[in-house]
Amino acid sequence: MPKRTAAIALSLLAATLGLAACGSSSGGGGGKHIALVAYSTPQSVFEKLIPAFEATSEGKGVSFSQSFGPSGEQSRSVANGLHADVVNFSLEPDVERLAKAGLVSPTWNQNATHGFLTNSVAVIIVRKGNPKRITGWSDLVKPGVQVLTPNPFTSGGARWNVMAAYGAQLKEGKSPAQAQAYLTALFHNVVSQDSSARNSLQTFLAGRGDALIDYEDEAISDQKKGAAIEYVIPKDTILIQNPVAVLGKGSSAEAAKSFVDYMLSPAGQAIWAAKGYRPVISGVPGASKFPTPPGLFTIDSLGGWKAVTKQFFEPETGIVTKIEQSLGVSTAK
Repeated sequence: MPKRTAAIALSLLAATLGLAACGSSSGGGGGKHIALVAYSTPQSVFEKLIPAFEATSEGKGVSFSQSFGPSGEQSRSVANGLHADVVNFSLEPDVERLAKAGLVSPTWNQNATHGFLTNSVAVIIVRKGNPKRITGWSDLVKPGVQVLTPNPFTSGGARWNVMAAYGAQLKEGKSPAQAQAYLTALFHNVVSQDSSARNSLQTFLAGRGDALIDYEDEAISDQKKGAAIEYVIPKDTILIQNPVAVLGKGSSAEAAKSFVDYMLSPAGQAIWAAKGYRPVISGVPGASKFPTPPGLFTIDSLGGWKAVTKQFFEPETGIVTKIEQSLGVSTAK
């Protein structure tokens, strides 16, 4: 068996086992089933969303299977054959991969929320009491500060982190060359790169490092659970926009669309907001608690994901690829 074929087969087996291991939820004997494949971070939110949806008339009798993991790996697994009816990824390109493969409608993001299910911002999580006195991006490149961020070649969250750090330098008036130099200095202070944002947070909570670049929602969620952490919202940071899409046709696709519609409704968005995600629609209870950073920017202001992916993450020439390789870090997907 050729190496590439064997690798794909192993990937599909692992993804399938992962899906089975994540369990399922059943609302009764209606016969409709939704296979949910998502990035790692929102797993605890779906524990609330799915029963809430099953309690509605549209969700009655719908059962679920769930798979969670690093966004890029999940997307590639679906492209390679892992069954999914709904995908919720960290990055827009992870859905675009499925659109190019004919698994998702090319018009998936032509709706009121532009295909996005949730928003967040990139923050810096620190130890309780903030012993290193970290207040922004400049503190992460100081000598002796140990930083955690996931590996950007497996984790969508890590790519948001990279672009947040880079874009913040431009917002501060630095040149692209100076912003690239900042990324190099930052990665020299990174002491751990797990495969996903969820795993990086667990490593940080276990005691590794002084600061973790992460989603705001992760920080809020674990702070509520009693973790000994605080978080800093940098003055200049990026708006994180997480996409959702429906796959397939027939009754499962109809049920999947109803589920997505529910998640985008005021009731669904209120559950997201309670878990620390910024709503993508107006009028959601709890939305006012999220402060707007003065220097908030979007990925579009940096050229959009297509241009950014080529410039920063191309396998041979990407800016971050070269930084990681110089440090001996894997850039394999």
